[in-house]
Amino acid sequence: MNVEEFRDACLAKKGVTEEFPFDAETLVFKVMGKMFALVPLERMPPQCNLKCDPERAEELREIYDGVIMPGYHMSKTHWNTLFLEQLPPQLILELLDHSYNLVVAGLTKKLRQELDNLG
Repeated sequence: MNVEEFRDACLAKKGVTEEFPFDAETLVFKVMGKMFALVPLERMPPQCNLKCDPERAEELREIYDGVIMPGYHMSKTHWNTLFLEQLPPQLILELLDHSYNLVVAGLTKKLRQELDNLG
């Protein structure tokens, strides 16, 4: 999966915005103002950081040693760095959904209701 395909998958989700809050190189995707995916555009090969359940994060790092690692510049417990071109696209989409759903589950009731009302 390339960065453009990853970006399209992020933006297809309800309530998602993209921005560069840290610098001109790190694309951040948020749902209702909360980060769920980051893409450091200057890093090669293409990578993304996704939020992940801590137990699942450890399991994925063992199974996909070298292509899923603790989150670069993120909480190593709750974030993974994935090498986009070295993993099956279906796995990336599954982990993208997982990250998005974790963040949505952590939203306040008011924000979840606003998200639901987006249609």
